[in-house]
Amino acid sequence: MKAATRLALNASLVAIVVLPGLPVVVVAKEATKVAASGTANPQARADALVKAMTREEKLRLVHSYFPPLSKVSGAMGMIPSAAHMEGVPRLGIPTLRESDASLGVANQIEQRKGDVATALPAGLATAATFNPELAFRGGAMIGSEARAKTFNVLLAGGLNLTRDPFNGRNFEYLGEDPLLAGVMAGESIRGVESNHIVSTIKHFAINSQETGRHVSDALIGEAALRESDLLAFELAIERGKPGSVMCAYNKVNGDYACENDFLLNRVLKGDWGYKGWVMSDWGAVHSTVKAALSGLDQQSGQELDTAPFFQEPLAKALAAGTVPEARLNDMARRILYGVIASGLIDHPVPDTAQPIDYAAHAEVAQRTAEEGIVLLKNSGALLPVARTARRIVLIGAHADVGVLSGGGSSQVRSVGGAPVEIPLTKGEAASFARITWHASSPLKAIRAALPQADVTYVDGGDVAAAAAAAKGADLAIVFAWQWQTEAQDAETLMLPDNQDALIDAVAGANAKTLVVLETGGPVTMPWIDRVPAVLQAWYPGQRGGEAIARILVGDVNPSGRLPMTFPVRAEQAPRSAPVGLAALKASDAGREAGDATSKLAPFAIDYREGADVGYRWYEKTAQKPLFPFGYGQSYTSFRYANLTVAGGATITVSFDVTNTGTRSGQDVPQFYVQPVDKGNAFRLAGWTKLKLAPGQTQRVTIVAEPRTFSRYDVKARRWQRDAGKYAIAVGHSAEDRALAGTIVLGAGSGFTKP
Repeated sequence: MKAATRLALNASLVAIVVLPGLPVVVVAKEATKVAASGTANPQARADALVKAMTREEKLRLVHSYFPPLSKVSGAMGMIPSAAHMEGVPRLGIPTLRESDASLGVANQIEQRKGDVATALPAGLATAATFNPELAFRGGAMIGSEARAKTFNVLLAGGLNLTRDPFNGRNFEYLGEDPLLAGVMAGESIRGVESNHIVSTIKHFAINSQETGRHVSDALIGEAALRESDLLAFELAIERGKPGSVMCAYNKVNGDYACENDFLLNRVLKGDWGYKGWVMSDWGAVHSTVKAALSGLDQQSGQELDTAPFFQEPLAKALAAGTVPEARLNDMARRILYGVIASGLIDHPVPDTAQPIDYAAHAEVAQRTAEEGIVLLKNSGALLPVARTARRIVLIGAHADVGVLSGGGSSQVRSVGGAPVEIPLTKGEAASFARITWHASSPLKAIRAALPQADVTYVDGGDVAAAAAAAKGADLAIVFAWQWQTEAQDAETLMLPDNQDALIDAVAGANAKTLVVLETGGPVTMPWIDRVPAVLQAWYPGQRGGEAIARILVGDVNPSGRLPMTFPVRAEQAPRSAPVGLAALKASDAGREAGDATSKLAPFAIDYREGADVGYRWYEKTAQKPLFPFGYGQSYTSFRYANLTVAGGATITVSFDVTNTGTRSGQDVPQFYVQPVDKGNAFRLAGWTKLKLAPGQTQRVTIVAEPRTFSRYDVKARRWQRDAGKYAIAVGHSAEDRALAGTIVLGAGSGFTKP
């Protein structure tokens, strides 16, 4: 049907009678009255609107267009973005304009020419802050820029747990622990929605690798899934209350995530009582009837699927009765609930772009980078850099002009531009990703911070020349990089482009060598014993150069802690390489542009670690990682003492934290719990972050999240705390037992929020 014909038909439907004896115009007035009432709850308002809508109007809500490929983009006034869903003006239902927004309002390959936004550091950097306030501020910043750019639905809230260190999207997410990831994602979502726009949470669920993401089947037991990935989603949804949940590409235990009755109907909408809507990932829909009946409410970017399943095919299914009318009503109601509960319907976004205070927003990005950078090693107190330093050499990673960014749908065209941008020529990511640097020069920032020093740069392409340049310098800084992106995984944890040899050579030429890692996750470090200092900077965002400089000179005392375990070697992880990678590499199709993974034969991934993700896997298998979860050094030191433990509905610990060093600094005391004699590993149950002056002592209290030391009873469909003894540990990381104790608890079911 041509666009003009369809629009005319939509207009004619306004006169259709939708309730016995009541013309639409009367119902519409009543619906508008109820929907506009601030005293009515979102559910009642959504119900009133659904009753006033025609079937055609409901069908309009349950699918969205992908503007770059849409044949009706001009007629509908779409702008290049992730999706466009037509509203219902006569009922005050807004058109939904959606943008990718994990790390900022995305504009991956500059579909909107000249449109820039503030780029936050990688999600792992936000997680590494262990600071929920910063997660909220980052979300609020992104949400405000989206609103100013006329977007009202953000595809944000990514938190798939890090099960494998090679996952190409690890950098977007929030690490391996469900409590940390759930809290930080929830706060980010809450920040986005504080702008009266909708945030999603994604990708539901266990979308833990990119290789074969369209054809893989994640195999895991229900209890293990509930206690790990689903717990992260549960916590984040409770805290952030996102308007929408985005289902994933992959299958989970045999069914695609976007037509998975267990995930969508039983867990999300049933057990958790979620009232918002489930939208698909782009290209993740495979059916009409099964998807609709299994809980999918909206087909997103329908042009990327093999058919517009929720357009004409859904209308036919409704006419045939294979999808009940009540299900369509529920789909529409859930979308409207998310729009109303977020405040969007009462505070519509402007029709035209509004001014943005980019300078203020850059401060949010820089603060996040500063608190998220992790000091992994600092032998001989090499850092902070002495003010007496006279010659400093920076080597590699385009540190003269910028800092690296991760690729894919989270890519932000940042304020200041991209001084380096390298197109891809093969693979699925080639259509929407480029290897990009943000214009935040470490060289320029370090020169400004140390005006007395001669700070120079060499590109590191010639290893011998780099070593010669480093010789005799007061400090040699090697900037090492590993680019990762959506749609492909890292094939190895080794640094690319001979960088290990570069670091070896520089360290051999200069004993005062620092390595700054700009990576999307862990890399192997065969040179670690020969390098006195290492900073994990992640992808540090559009103010990354300034943040790194402030850490190096001591203007900021590093306080980041690892949100994921760093292995010594890839073989320590549950899987040492992406499942299906060998088949992809062997296939000629795997080297072509486009959706190569769809040409792979379906395969399963056995998540044999179950709920023992990350640091718990290392404890259970008695393996020593290179750096454990929660680890990070400071320019000062902290001591814990005088532990007390109290029980009840949950567990509460109190203890003293003392800054025993000579500098002010922030610390992240971590509280772990282990059910004794149950074969379980310790698990993070809570943490706090505090700032102390030298010599200062503060008494802190941490209340455990009860589900972290309970188990999920599949038969009873509830959380169950077993009676018995529980071990308590307070420490500086998942390996540290600075303080230890035990407590005996009685049995309990369900949970009480702390």
